[in-house]
Amino acid sequence: MAAHEQFADDLALYAIGSLPASEAAGVEKHLETCAECRRELESLRGDAALLALSAAGPAPPARSRERLLAAVKNAPRRQRMILYHAKPWWAIAPVAASLALAIFGLFLWRENTNLRQQQAEMQQKQQSLVAELARTEHESEKAREMLYMMTSPDVQKVSLATPKGAPQPVAKAMYKSDKGHLLFMASNLAPLPSSKTYELWLVPMSGAAPMPAGTFMPDAKGGAMVMNPPIPPGTEAKAFAVTVEDAPGSEKPTMPMVLMGAGQ
Repeated sequence: MAAHEQFADDLALYAIGSLPASEAAGVEKHLETCAECRRELESLRGDAALLALSAAGPAPPARSRERLLAAVKNAPRRQRMILYHAKPWWAIAPVAASLALAIFGLFLWRENTNLRQQQAEMQQKQQSLVAELARTEHESEKAREMLYMMTSPDVQKVSLATPKGAPQPVAKAMYKSDKGHLLFMASNLAPLPSSKTYELWLVPMSGAAPMPAGTFMPDAKGGAMVMNPPIPPGTEAKAFAVTVEDAPGSEKPTMPMVLMGAGQ
């Protein structure tokens, strides 16, 4: 009878998994022959399950809680100390929740970093596209300007040749005085050393000194072009001329004129 009561006291610890393995073997052997202890064990396990579920659900019946606590209280002191120090799964639930939140936070941070990187790449591509569109628009505007200067009847067109009529270099200046727009094209120009440059001049109708209208170097075939040099709008042109100057150019023309042509 005393042995039966001793096993009955150990059942509470056995039911919640807190009985040492060395003593649990004796309880298990006793349970094989004691139907009353087996029924008590099932009842204690049911009470423990209800108490565990109460951490995430409704409160367990007061009877179940009182039965389990009373059984644990009646257990030997040494075993109760083991029970108090052993932490059931519901005691570590807050820790597990904190760990889950930390992992979730790390996942969100990583996703946020990836999104910021993708956004930066998209912005860079957008900036490149805008720059390319601006360059294309600039080239298109330049082509439209050249076509207008070459075909419009209200653009002054001046043919330039050597003063003595030598046939080698030839050029043409297309000038719109009200806007100060100028397109100059030449061919058959002689090559120059790097210390020299060709310079275009506009001779004002007012009789003022010739105005520099841009420097240029011919390509391998003797061709060259100057487009829209800084000429004040409204400057009427009497003639255009080309001279050879020391690089990078001069404020006054150096004689002789290589090419010269009067306005029509």
